[in-house]
Formats: sequence, structure tokens, C-alpha cells
Amino acid sequence: MLFSIIIPVFNRPQEVDELLESLCTQTFNDFEVVVVEDGSTEKCEEVCQKYTDRLTLRYHFKPNSGPGPSRNYGAERSQGEYLIILDSDVIVPVDYLAIVKSELDREPCDAFGGPDRAHPSFTPIQKAINYAMTSFFTTGGIRGGAKKLDKFYPRSFNLGIKKSVFEALGGFAPMRYGEDIDLSTRIFANGYSCRLFPEAYVYHKRRVKFSSFFRQVKHSGEARVILKKKYPDTFKLVHLLPAAFVVGNLFLVVMALFHHWLWLAPILLYCLMVFVDSLIKNKDMKVTLLSVPAAYVQLFGYGTGFIKASWNDILRKKMPSQGEKT
Repeated sequence: MLFSIIIPVFNRPQEVDELLESLCTQTFNDFEVVVVEDGSTEKCEEVCQKYTDRLTLRYHFKPNSGPGPSRNYGAERSQGEYLIILDSDVIVPVDYLAIVKSELDREPCDAFGGPDRAHPSFTPIQKAINYAMTSFFTTGGIRGGAKKLDKFYPRSFNLGIKKSVFEALGGFAPMRYGEDIDLSTRIFANGYSCRLFPEAYVYHKRRVKFSSFFRQVKHSGEARVILKKKYPDTFKLVHLLPAAFVVGNLFLVVMALFHHWLWLAPILLYCLMVFVDSLIKNKDMKVTLLSVPAAYVQLFGYGTGFIKASWNDILRKKMPSQGEKT
């Protein structure tokens, strides 16, 4: 068997249903699916049973331990030559696996990953959040399939790796956040090859509210500080930009309040650039209007998480908790 698709899930039966349905339509079918229920109270076992006659599928339930250990659990019980790690809130296009197979045939590699996009059926806020996570004006486009990267670090919503390499690296570290970047870092550190497959994209739902999106990216900012301590050589100045964005915006607002409103001009210019860019890409006014606050939530969430974790690390010698649920 060529591919084992590993899907950790926590309280998302409806999303697993949509993902499994999309896997049933794949044009390449030499694969199995391993669903790992990570201590959910809303189980997806009945959902999985609906697909046992259409997919080579195995369902496992285990106590909650977080996404990384759950992926390791599924990998240990897989049979494929390659592991493909997918988040439970994605949908795969019909030719996803065929594209992955074609890329591996063209230029074999030890690990790979693809970008994400917004499906036409997504809500306006989901599309706006997808824009915020993939835009040049927020993340530099590194999660939107940008090709001009010195190294591509695949994320766990769309990550592939040879099973033998995964086992040699010891799988995912027991981290609640940043475990995918930790694995990607170890892939490069141990001399394995890793590539971006730009056309092997998935539709990633992400969060449906700005509040939950803020918490998600805040944890990512905290994880960056943890990764900086583990792998100092991987830290770059670009990782400071969201924190600088937070401090800069707060400074401009204070100056506008106590001096002159023109201090807000850089903020208004940034909002205008995001608005125009989103309008061009999404061609939807509602999504475009939501893209501006989504961009601010993304940058402020990540930036404040980074600042908080750095403060705790430097002054309080305390790192973020890594034991929370998925």
C-alpha cells in the first residue's frame, strides 16, 4: 500500500464525515485511512462505519493526549509506505492523491506538504480567515503555496512523510502547539529531503469565529518561542514581525489619541492594502470586509502570544502549557 492517511479528531464528527466523503472520490485509490479519536465526547465512530464499504478504513479510540501523540498512534497502526497527515477539518479535491503520486514519481523526496485554500461552500468568515492565513500581508504567503522559499516547512493539516523516516525521527514530539514545525525542523536537521507540492492543496475550514481563531494563532505565537529555545538556529527576524506589528499599532493609536489623528495613516494604509488585495483575490465584498479584521486578529493573536511567551520565558522562566486538549 502506498499511502496511509492519518486523521486525528477531537469532537468533530461532522467534519470527519465531509473529509471521508471527499476521500471516497479520489482518482488514485491505493491508500488506507486511519482515524484516531483523541478522547472525544462527540465520537465519530458511527460516521466512520458509514464508509467501511467504500474505504479501507480503521477507527481507533484512545484517551486524550493531543494531536501529535494521536498522529503517532495512528502511524504505528498504519501499513502504507508514506504517511499523509490531514487535519479533521479539511476536504481534499478529487485529484489530491493523484497529484501527490505524480510529484513523488517526478522527483522523489522524504517528506512533503501542500498549501490550503478556501472551498466555495465555506462561510464568508471562514474565507476571510483563510485569506488571513495565506496572504502576503499577514504571513508573507508562506502558507499559501509560495514557491520562493529557502526551505518549506510543511504543516500538519497537509503533510506527507515516508513512514521509515517518520519512525527514524521518533514521530511528533509531545507538544500541543508547533509540533508540526518541530517535526519539519528535525527532517532538515537530519538531512532528509522535503518539498512543497504547490498543486496538492486541501480545503481547510479553520475556525468559524474570530475569538477561536485568535486563540489558535495566539498559541502558534507561543509555540514559536518554544521552538526558538529548542532550535535557536531556526529563528529569524521575520518571526518578530507580528509582535512588532502589535507594538507599532498600539503606539500609533496612542500617538493619535494624544497628538494628531494623522498618526493613524499607516494603519489606514495597511487596511486599504488588505482590502484591495482581498477584493482582487476573493471577488466578494462581504469576504473582503471581513478580511481586514481577520488580518488584525491573525497578527495580533500571533504577536501577543509571542510577546506573552517571551515575557514569561525571560522574566518568569515559565513556558506555555503544552498539555491542553485538541
